Amino acid sequence: MNKKSLNPALNIAITVYPHLLITSLTLPIEMLRAGEAYAKGHLNQADFRPLSINLIAKSNEPIQNRTGLAIVPDCTTANAPYNDLIIVPGIWRNPRPVVRTNKEIVEWLQESFETGSHIIGVGTGNCLVAEAGLLDGHPATTHWHYAKQFNHDYPLVSLKPDFFITQSERMYTVASLNALADVIVHIISQYYGKAAAQHVERNFSHEVRKPYEDQRYLEGAVDRHPDELIAQIQFWLKTNLASELNLQEVAAQFSLSYRTFTRRFKLATNQSPIEYWQQLRVEGAKELLASSNLTIQEVALEVGYNDQGHLTRVFKKVLSQTPSEYRKVVRRKLFG
Repeated sequence: MNKKSLNPALNIAITVYPHLLITSLTLPIEMLRAGEAYAKGHLNQADFRPLSINLIAKSNEPIQNRTGLAIVPDCTTANAPYNDLIIVPGIWRNPRPVVRTNKEIVEWLQESFETGSHIIGVGTGNCLVAEAGLLDGHPATTHWHYAKQFNHDYPLVSLKPDFFITQSERMYTVASLNALADVIVHIISQYYGKAAAQHVERNFSHEVRKPYEDQRYLEGAVDRHPDELIAQIQFWLKTNLASELNLQEVAAQFSLSYRTFTRRFKLATNQSPIEYWQQLRVEGAKELLASSNLTIQEVALEVGYNDQGHLTRVFKKVLSQTPSEYRKVVRRKLFG
């Protein structure tokens, strides 16, 4: 028997504009709806709040995107209701033209935050949040490829390119779709409880990388480690997976002897540089296997392995399955 809620809806808004990354629009909707469906069947009527999800744009005009599908806004910034949560999707390639032509959304984000809304900025979508001045003096992250330009454009933001997630007041910023999935699981746990969050996490296991609490930068908390040079090297390693340099050459590039480098790295991260770089390469390979049609050989080269056999050996050691087996699993949506 269906339960009809007596409680007001949880209002969720997703801003839409040309060149948005459509998966950062559809993924949170799918996950939030899955959490709502679970909660509807398991929570008491007195505790359940339905979701009202609206797409917000500067006008009512349909928005074209790279998929060829037209996105039709539900509301404009001029007539949007109050929202408990606003999601600002990522933007393909250069976000500057989108920021420049969507001043209405920038102003609306500022006004909405002032009236109590929580905000999640995704990848380069965080440029819109930064343009609103909401990230000034606060930690934030963005897509790694845009980190240098973001830092230049928004120098008052405390950019944390080494983190996939930051949380400050009522603002979350995420660097990738996987990190967005982690935050959405966290949000579902707040809205509908731990059981609903775990249900969604199981059903979207290939999108959720690791627990939200383990990878966020929380404002006011102690950073993971105070060694800024090692943090710089970590960022370099993350953004140069396919580099032909070995770790001795990386250390020399940062004016460290290899012995000092390995000692400081282990002290700061509790991992050896070799373990850390292998972990990054495996995570990079997992993401490419899940989200691209590259061959296994091409994936291996993209993340710095010389051939498919090397990647397969590492995968079997770390994940107890081959890259091909992993790809089959993650491409099978698990709804239950």
